[in-house]
Amino acid sequence: MLHYKDKNLTVFKSVLYQTTTAVIESEEALIMTDPTWLPEEIDMIKGFIDERLNDRKLYIIYTHSDFDHVIGAGAFPEAFVIATERFQMNKNKEAVIDEMKAFDQQYYLSRSYEHTYPTVDRLIKIDGDKLKLGSLTLHFFLAPGHTKDGLFTVIEPAGILLSGDYLSDVEIPFITSSYKDYCQTIDKAEQLIKDFDVKCHVPGHGSVTNSKYEINKRLTATRYYLEQLKDEGSDKELIEYCRKHYAFFDGMTDSHDANIKKVSQYRH
Repeated sequence: MLHYKDKNLTVFKSVLYQTTTAVIESEEALIMTDPTWLPEEIDMIKGFIDERLNDRKLYIIYTHSDFDHVIGAGAFPEAFVIATERFQMNKNKEAVIDEMKAFDQQYYLSRSYEHTYPTVDRLIKIDGDKLKLGSLTLHFFLAPGHTKDGLFTVIEPAGILLSGDYLSDVEIPFITSSYKDYCQTIDKAEQLIKDFDVKCHVPGHGSVTNSKYEINKRLTATRYYLEQLKDEGSDKELIEYCRKHYAFFDGMTDSHDANIKKVSQYRH
């Protein structure tokens, strides 16, 4: 479960889909992303938070509203929640809660808390919004494409990029919202990495990296995939590429087929 740790950053990785939860510590606050997945994993994260919180305030950044990223929300009712305006305006909140409950029913899982959809305390409406928390500054940027309500966060001066479900080393792009938006969001990510001199990248699924070479490699792989979809290149060649670069691609073929349909809609 514990995946990465340095002076101020701890990242937990679930056994399911390698979903990550990041915790950034400063003297004034604890900042967490997307508490997830299994009950024992949520309990471990909560124990970690409880041991360190003391008189500090807990902030949770929700990168988007997919149920796997909000499934731990009920365990942290006192947290100050940050997410996009679209996250808060989601008309399918009850459906998201139903997905959480259905997941637990399917796998006979019991939790120590009730499922809930987070209520947002700080709405992010525009690119460049920022929040100062003592020695840390959180810079927020809208990131639609995977979902409509995605959010990038850059934490300074540490140079940490919290990207949600973009730039993963284990997942192809999942374009559940808009191909056009997804491409523009990747352009934005590349610019942010340059402008803020990003030194550490925490994806929503996969491995943390503090290698600029690896960060750029993920950018390149994402762009290649998106371009091949747009240009209607050989799907066989693209599948071979994905199998080479993504170890679990054979479990993502339905999502790949859905991406092809999204691009077809974009062309027409």
